[in-house]
Amino acid sequence: MKLEFFLSGIRHTLPLLVSASPFGLIFGALAEPSGISWITALAMSIFVYAGASQFIAIGLLAAGAPLLVICLTTFVVNLRHLLYAAALKEAIAHLSLAWRSVLAFGITDETYAAAVSRFGDQFSHSHFHWFYLGSWLSMYLNWIAWTGIGILLGAQIPNIESWGLEFAMVVTFIGIVFPLLRSKSFWFAAVTAGVLSITCANWPYHLGLLFAASAGVTVGYGWSAVIRQKSNAAIKGGDNAS
Repeated sequence: MKLEFFLSGIRHTLPLLVSASPFGLIFGALAEPSGISWITALAMSIFVYAGASQFIAIGLLAAGAPLLVICLTTFVVNLRHLLYAAALKEAIAHLSLAWRSVLAFGITDETYAAAVSRFGDQFSHSHFHWFYLGSWLSMYLNWIAWTGIGILLGAQIPNIESWGLEFAMVVTFIGIVFPLLRSKSFWFAAVTAGVLSITCANWPYHLGLLFAASAGVTVGYGWSAVIRQKSNAAIKGGDNAS
C-alpha cells in the first residue's frame, strides 16, 4: 500500500516534470552568463530547491544587488509556501519530526498541485505522506538533473538562454495556479499579487515582485483568518443558543 501511494505520487507528477524540465535547463544555462560558477548553481538546486527564487537570486546577483535584498526577496517570494504548509498541517501532524522535516523541504507549487489533483482538499488519508514523498522526490531529482544538463549545454551551446524556453515556466505556473483557485482567499491573493506585480514591475532589484508577493500572501492569509474567526464565532453562538 505504501509503495502504491509512493508510485501514485510519481505518476501524478509526471506532467509537471515535463513542464519543469525547460525551467531547470534554463537555470543551469544561466549560471555562467550570470557570473556564478556551475558548482554554485548545482548546489542551489540541491540545497535551496526553489525554482522561482533561484532565478530571482541569480538575476539579483548579476545585477549586483546587496545580499540583504537578495535574502529578503527570495524569502518573501517563498512565503506562499506558508499557505501550503497550513493546508497540510493536520495531515502530517501525527508524523515524526524527521518525516515532517523531509516533507517540509519538498514543499513546492508542483507537488502541492499534484496532491490537490489526487486528494482535493482532503489530505487526511493515512498514506498521504507516501504519495507526497513520491511526488516531491521525483520533482527534486528532475530539477537537479535538468540543472546539470543546462550547465553542460550552456557551456557548449552559445546563447541557449535566449531560446525562449522560459515560456514553459509561465505555462507551468498558470497550470498550477488555476486549479487552486477554489476559495476567495486564493482568488484575493492571486489578484492582489498579479495586479501589484504589473503595477510595480519597474521597481529596482525586482522589489516590485517582493512587494507584490508579500501583499498577496498577506491578503490571502488575512481573508482566511477572517473567515475562520467568523466560523468560530458562529459555532460559539450556536453553542450558547443551545
